[in-house]
Amino acid sequence: MSETRVRFAPSPTGQIHIGNIRTALFNWLYAKKEEGTFILRIEDTDQKRSTAEFEEVIKQEMEWLGLDWDEGVQAGGELGPYRQSERIDIYEEYAEKLLAKDLAYYCYCTPEELDEMRKQARENDQAPKYDGRCRDLSAVEREKLEAEGKEAVLRFKLPKSEKKIVVEDLVHGNVEFSSEVLDDFVIVKSDGIPTYNFAVVVDDHLMEISHVIRGEDHLSNTPKQMLLFEALDFEVPNFAHLPMILGADRSKLSKRSGEDYVYISEYRKQGYLPEAMLNFLSLLGWSPADEEEILSIEEIIGQFGLQEVNNSPAVFDVEKLNWLNGNYIREAKLDRIVELATPYLREAGYIEEELTEQEYADLEQIVDTVRGSLDYVAQITEHVDIFFNELEYEDVDKAEEIFKQEDVDLVLETLKDSLDTLEDYSSEAVLEELRAVLKELPVGGRLFYHPVRYALSGQDSGPELYNIISILGKEETLRRLDKALSLI
Repeated sequence: MSETRVRFAPSPTGQIHIGNIRTALFNWLYAKKEEGTFILRIEDTDQKRSTAEFEEVIKQEMEWLGLDWDEGVQAGGELGPYRQSERIDIYEEYAEKLLAKDLAYYCYCTPEELDEMRKQARENDQAPKYDGRCRDLSAVEREKLEAEGKEAVLRFKLPKSEKKIVVEDLVHGNVEFSSEVLDDFVIVKSDGIPTYNFAVVVDDHLMEISHVIRGEDHLSNTPKQMLLFEALDFEVPNFAHLPMILGADRSKLSKRSGEDYVYISEYRKQGYLPEAMLNFLSLLGWSPADEEEILSIEEIIGQFGLQEVNNSPAVFDVEKLNWLNGNYIREAKLDRIVELATPYLREAGYIEEELTEQEYADLEQIVDTVRGSLDYVAQITEHVDIFFNELEYEDVDKAEEIFKQEDVDLVLETLKDSLDTLEDYSSEAVLEELRAVLKELPVGGRLFYHPVRYALSGQDSGPELYNIISILGKEETLRRLDKALSLI
């Protein structure tokens, strides 16, 4: 396998988890770095839970993040089909080969018999695994069981003597397993549907996968798959098992681990930028050589390698994600952030469906003023109320206390008179006017800016004061200064 060929093979049974999308990203990065092929394969043999709708969700989230695939569902390719449900006849062919080589057999044990088998094993302090009772059934015995209406699964025959299985993992190094901890595992269920371990081996071989890059939770499946690769005379691909992603409490990432959002769709809906998500996800288990944290996707591809992937768990740090995303929001083109913010502002009732040219210009100024405070775009509704609604002091006693400080009445009166004569309400002009007023007053900056800010916004902190005044305009600014003066 001289060409690098990797695959992302999700099951369309629900929303796509952060851990799954990180796996997709690392496969995509490796393909880009090695100038190889990235394949999207859909593992939909779970017929009860797999849906076309969830397959669309997978494609939607990958497209949002820019994880384009070279082969696979939708893209096509010479080694398809790329849905397992469309490959059943292929699996049957290879199951027959194992039967012909006496490396598989039919098992007629019922679920009740298997439960009893495991129960007895536990009572005898043994591993609860299949005891092989159907392994050497004669043709006559099989016919009798089938005549009784018993359905059969197909099991793989493990070697009779203990076999050491060494997984040469590109992340964890050599990991050794013993065949003694395994049992004759099922490779085809009674309905003819292959199990994961069998189907993935056939698919990876026929699709010429060179590197299997997946989550660490699949490491325990690898010895079974290596036995199947060997039994079918397939070349074994390279394996790289990515570290687990933990929540804030260092348990496996889930809503139970304290994280509000564990699906990538939830971050898209909250207004995280895809390039920020890619940057953040790439750092979950991988470290660039220079330890930089804000990296373009081109920089990540240029530095990415499986040798730099850590073998210890990665912690999903929402605060770090928010910090990264905030940086990307501030650096993005303004019209892009305005476009992303518009649906949230409409839903909150701040803006109409259609905006005049002036209303759009005002909206641009508001978004530009507050975006420095955003961790993600959906937060914008928490920062714009002062521009759209009537100002109400949540704590009137606090407002009176601020405004009744010595010389505050002088500050507010002087500023009001000055702004009343100001014609140019651009941010630059307002800033110059504020500086000029402060210079002529017998007060320091703190006694000037804090009461004025509170008078105009009802807040102790927030956007630059000159931007607030510029956006409010003369009439509203003077009205709010009058309101503050009325409390003195």
